[in-house]
Amino acid sequence: MKRKFKGFTGSMVVALLLAVSLILGGCSSGKSSKADSEAAEPYKVGAVLDISGTSSSLGTPERDTLLMMVDKINAEGGIQGHPIELIIEDNKSDETEAVLAANKLIEKGVLAVLGGSSSGTSMAIIKTVQDAQIPMISLAAASSIVEPAAERQWVFKTAQSDIIMINKIIEYLKKNNMTKIAFMYMNNAYGDNGKKAISAAAPQNGITIVAEEKFDATDNDMTPQLTNVKSSGAQAVVVWAIPPSASILTKNYKDLGLTIPLIHSHGVGNQKFIELAQDAADGVILPIGKLPVTDQIADSDPQKAVLTSYINDYQNKYNTAPNSFGGYAADALSLLVKAIEKAGPDRSVIRNELEKTQGLVGVSGVFNMSEQDHNGLSEDSAVLVQIEDGKWKILQ
Repeated sequence: MKRKFKGFTGSMVVALLLAVSLILGGCSSGKSSKADSEAAEPYKVGAVLDISGTSSSLGTPERDTLLMMVDKINAEGGIQGHPIELIIEDNKSDETEAVLAANKLIEKGVLAVLGGSSSGTSMAIIKTVQDAQIPMISLAAASSIVEPAAERQWVFKTAQSDIIMINKIIEYLKKNNMTKIAFMYMNNAYGDNGKKAISAAAPQNGITIVAEEKFDATDNDMTPQLTNVKSSGAQAVVVWAIPPSASILTKNYKDLGLTIPLIHSHGVGNQKFIELAQDAADGVILPIGKLPVTDQIADSDPQKAVLTSYINDYQNKYNTAPNSFGGYAADALSLLVKAIEKAGPDRSVIRNELEKTQGLVGVSGVFNMSEQDHNGLSEDSAVLVQIEDGKWKILQ
């Protein structure tokens, strides 16, 4: 050693080597520690879902979808090394509970809020998220959730808007020369928005609403309203509701012997509707996203691969088929993850990136957001189906 390091004593060489080792070791340790710290820092995402209560048929598959997807994303390394910490709150299908849940999530520092499942709970938390300046992605349908966009800067949604589905229904009515309809709707935000949309669209297309009947989500018998419809001279009945009331109405419809077409909204787009309505569901017509009829759409459809992947993942996880409502949750998380990948943990930039979304192929359609459109879906995101033998069939 003394010969190799001319001019240095043995003790000096040892000291020098020790100093170099400490410097290099310190640098390496510092970088590793910082990387480990950053990798371990979770991105908090909140969800306010209608898991119990009258809208539970919506919120339960949405919860299950989010849990499944977050597990998968985290297993694959999270968002650029950051695991997602998903915090779910049950709003019990109650608007007041929804506001309390949203405030709780904001206090916990979530980057965004997904939900609510229904139009009412979604509308209830808009002011809360707007005031807090935190992105919200609703899973509900009412157009007013995101319109006007200038007044809903922090709010987006994944379910097709009412007018998209109403245009599908009007297309069917015109094709079959039906000019007189009865309209029945739930006494809540979803029903009210459906009424508003069809009241505007029907006259423009030569269609007259000859009867209009309202019912509550908790009603157990709609026979009185249907009796009025039966004597109205309507050529078809259009209903804007969700289970269980939508299923009860459908059973009442059959019991009364009504034979004119019964057309529901996409609010019944899950197997729960068919289970509750039983054989009365057969013959029901409705506009819906493509998920329930994935095996019937062309392989060239841009959604086919995404739909197939989601179905396989959900069936493997839960041993049951997914539905459109779970699909709304899948799209919400996909939109958010893409935005966070570009923005990092900055709520304002996340909002901006959500608004810039273009060409994101989801379960519910291809999303093209803009400053004027915080839903981003067009009419080709939906198809018209009829229920036959408890199955969804595309109506040609």
